[in-house]
Amino acid sequence: MSLDLVGLSVDIAGRRIVSDIDIAVPDGRFVGLLGPNGSGKSTILKAIYRVHRPAAGQVLLDGKDLLNMRHKDAARRIAVVAQESSVEFDFTVSEMVMIGRTPHKRAFDRDDETDRATVADAIERVGCEDLTRRSFNTLSGGEKQRVLIARAIAQGADHLILDEPTNHLDVRYQLEVLELVAGFGMTVLAALHDLSLAALFCDSVCLLADGAVVTTGSPKAVITAEMVRHAYGADVLVVEHPETGTPHLIPRRSTRQGAPLAGPPDSRKSNG
Repeated sequence: MSLDLVGLSVDIAGRRIVSDIDIAVPDGRFVGLLGPNGSGKSTILKAIYRVHRPAAGQVLLDGKDLLNMRHKDAARRIAVVAQESSVEFDFTVSEMVMIGRTPHKRAFDRDDETDRATVADAIERVGCEDLTRRSFNTLSGGEKQRVLIARAIAQGADHLILDEPTNHLDVRYQLEVLELVAGFGMTVLAALHDLSLAALFCDSVCLLADGAVVTTGSPKAVITAEMVRHAYGADVLVVEHPETGTPHLIPRRSTRQGAPLAGPPDSRKSNG
């Protein structure tokens, strides 16, 4: 089983956002989408889960055109954890996870014992048993991400699409969320912001810039000082993680003469 993007191009409001994207996500592998803001990561993911229709190219699931599948059939294979994590209605955690069972039901079907057992197992696997009766909208960002991953597990899909799942989370929850995802053995395509974390958890990465693929490969091959400078316009040191051997980024301060000091002007005035 595999997910393949072949020559994918997406236009929004008459403007080409991503062009001629080729990405292969092999069965059971964790592939990271990297690139600066505006490089096209979210646009690519939204084309996969049908928010944007491609202007050209295909999204293939096991060689079949995903966009020609019935929505219910596609949802049985691919689960999505998008950036937005608030909901309009006041669902409990248990109810949020139960939504993952929707592709396996007909209209107006009631929840049965299989549904309830699947939801309980999914909640247990992400360690959210103590949250089941809590309102989803009252949870912290890290707790919400765990619940949304539980919903994806309950959905029974074997592919998981993640759009910056660690965005706005503190380091504890960043690690917990990615460790959860990496440990499930699902086929994962994730847009990631932190390159060091991507190097720790991804089997391979695809680096984007200006709506096009710059390069793909192992984190060690792709996450280099030269590639970061090319794609992000930033100077960093890339060192070897002392435990894993994966690339780890260290920011470098600008050496330009006359670079502005940190903070607003008033904060630099003398008190004397």
